Amino acid sequence: MTPQERYKKLKQHLKEENPILLDVISVYERLDKTAHSLGFLTPEESYTENISWWPLISILGTFSAGKSTFINEYLGEKVQQSGNQAVDDKFTVICYGNNEKVTTLPGLALDADPRFPFYNISHEVEKVEEGEGSRVNLYLQLKTVKAEAVKGKILIDSPGFDADSQRNSILRITSHIINMSDLVLIFFDARHPEPGAMRDTLEHLVGQTVDHRDRDKILYILNQIDTTAKEDNLEDVIGSWQRALSQKGLVSGNFYSLYSEDAMNPIEDPAIKERLRSKRDNDMATIMERMEGVKVERAYRISKALEDFAKEMKNTKLPKLHTALSRWKKRVFLVDTIVLVSLLVGLGVLVASGMTPLDSTLFAGVSFVALLLFLFVHFNIKSVMSRREVKKLEENDPAVAQAVAKNTKWFSFMLSASSKGWRKRTLDKLDNVIKHSQDSIRKLNDQFVSPSGESMTEEKE
Repeated sequence: MTPQERYKKLKQHLKEENPILLDVISVYERLDKTAHSLGFLTPEESYTENISWWPLISILGTFSAGKSTFINEYLGEKVQQSGNQAVDDKFTVICYGNNEKVTTLPGLALDADPRFPFYNISHEVEKVEEGEGSRVNLYLQLKTVKAEAVKGKILIDSPGFDADSQRNSILRITSHIINMSDLVLIFFDARHPEPGAMRDTLEHLVGQTVDHRDRDKILYILNQIDTTAKEDNLEDVIGSWQRALSQKGLVSGNFYSLYSEDAMNPIEDPAIKERLRSKRDNDMATIMERMEGVKVERAYRISKALEDFAKEMKNTKLPKLHTALSRWKKRVFLVDTIVLVSLLVGLGVLVASGMTPLDSTLFAGVSFVALLLFLFVHFNIKSVMSRREVKKLEENDPAVAQAVAKNTKWFSFMLSASSKGWRKRTLDKLDNVIKHSQDSIRKLNDQFVSPSGESMTEEKE
């Protein structure tokens, strides 16, 4: 699907879901054009691929942590199989559907639809292991359910994280959905809170979320706390769990404790039962409030992401590109100067030896050969220096490396590369994108905020 086709589908989607974002998608289109011209994106790529255009909640954790039970209770219907053993080894995307029965579709349905967070995920899987991208059905599935709770949003249930079955592709997809999600619920099993038992899960889940730039969207949930009822040591269990998290650097965050009313163990002591229920009800209310708020958060994230993409290009990628192109240009000019001076010295020696520059056919031939030699060296040195710059960047910032390669081809016009005018025009375009992003956030605010205390209509008047 070309970016143009993707934009067309997204505009149709937003026209129904949130018309305010129609202006935002047009600005995304302009940012893509700037990135395409600079080389930060290939013609087939788009910044819109890095965003889920439906509100997205991902649910991660160990296979015994009660994720499926939580999802089924939230939806009011048994959509996911549950149990103490791993029952599903795929990421399951759950969204609203009109069929009375739960419908399961293959992963290809997600890979080909730009509205879903796994659009073109086969390309990411392919990067991990050649050939795996064509087997996307082994990693993903789509389920539709006629449940009001999921209307207008998407849930993602991850396969259980078993230390013996971790695959690089699963980890890459996990990292992808954490970045794409509006809310991430990470479930742990209260029956196994010790650091040793949680080590691998902590490494894969907490390790990559502790430094996330948007940590507030990540909720850490200790589930099945009803199993602590007999010992009445809820605080000890929670403390042990939090100590395990702190060993991975997570010293603060959103921590909650839950259990399922339907699947809970019998609790004979009324005081203990009430204490657990009170803790569970308070935490569940907060989690449900966050889950219901993702629709509003999604609109803000889409607008904020536009600003972030533009600022990253302006403050990080563009300076790196400018530095690399300037360095490339200086090195090429240096070699050009050395070669040119050497050739001129050689011609000067010929003149000094008695050859007449104006009359000698031999001199004209030698001069022509010297010119060809200079051009040969010039174009080759441009390519050599370009490869050096690309190699320096491709590991840490492949987008900038790609842009350097685009702007330093053998036929590139060196005077335009990294020039002040070129840079200023680009910065003006990016500043304009940032301004439109901030304007769109103000428009979103107008739906909810009235600092004066008057109605929106009155404020506008």
